[in-house]
Amino acid sequence: MKTGLFCTYENQYQDAHRAIAEQTVMIQHAETLGFEEAWITEHHFSDFHVSPSIAVLIAHLAGVTSRIHLGSAAVLLAFHNPVTVAEDMATLDHLCNGRFLLGVAKGGPFPEQNQHFGIAMDESRNRMLEALELLEKLLYDTEVSFAGKYYQCDRLTIHPKPLQSPIPVYLATSDRDAIEQAALHSFGLMGGAPFSLDRLKKNLAQYRAINSSGSEKLVLSRFFFVSQTDEEAIEEALPFIRSFVKRMTQNIASIKNDGNTQHLKPSSNQQTCFDESYLLENSIIGSVATCRDRIKRFQDELNLGTLALKPCSFDLPKNLASLTCYAEKIRNTL
Repeated sequence: MKTGLFCTYENQYQDAHRAIAEQTVMIQHAETLGFEEAWITEHHFSDFHVSPSIAVLIAHLAGVTSRIHLGSAAVLLAFHNPVTVAEDMATLDHLCNGRFLLGVAKGGPFPEQNQHFGIAMDESRNRMLEALELLEKLLYDTEVSFAGKYYQCDRLTIHPKPLQSPIPVYLATSDRDAIEQAALHSFGLMGGAPFSLDRLKKNLAQYRAINSSGSEKLVLSRFFFVSQTDEEAIEEALPFIRSFVKRMTQNIASIKNDGNTQHLKPSSNQQTCFDESYLLENSIIGSVATCRDRIKRFQDELNLGTLALKPCSFDLPKNLASLTCYAEKIRNTL
């Protein structure tokens, strides 16, 4: 199992410059600790997550790191022209010296993104899948002609071609059609921090029924903080967890009327997977022993390719110390 960092560029101090700089420091620290991957999120129209320009952020990180692989988690394909994405991703792969990992998604429960990009929420998945099909052709083929419902091109060749052939691809999804496409093309899957263990197991079972050879590519993101005791770790993580719950609950409330929230319910007796108690139970937060036990459970029940840790203190030095503790006291015991 590889260890990754999940990077969401929180702007809790309402200082975007500081938020970007602190996230860069955390990624560089993770590289010194031997983490293999850092995954960068894409968010739009948010004063809390300042990562709208995912290609720009990864290009910067490519210049200030040398070993850690840099992944998009994820490019929201429904909101982009796949021709531009293909050019950007191929160029990024060169800037990363072949360390680039391509994660894609349709966009989560953030209705303002769909509103301002002019894409209906019930259209996002189909646009993503069609865009991914075209993207794959453009990255490696020449004279590409494509006639889809949403995207078309005629005898198009992009330059440069990627350094890697192919760039590893991951889909952040719980959608059955998208999982089927991932399995058919041997793409990896990504599971976000709120994805329940049961949901992840069902996703993997569907994938493995189609393709047993690619399921080891699962990237699992989890909220993380380790401290001396469970109580100390939870106390430090709770402000972040509660902020996350508040923002996501507001988003869910705004889209409930379209009936598109069923996948966000981990069980029939729970409102959503953004409840505070649910998130604490499904995170890796606690003492060294507690964190180790929870990671081993994920290892036992899921065939993890990468565990992507999302440090959840609002204090940079504490997050750095927590990552160091993981590297020194947890990782080698797994």
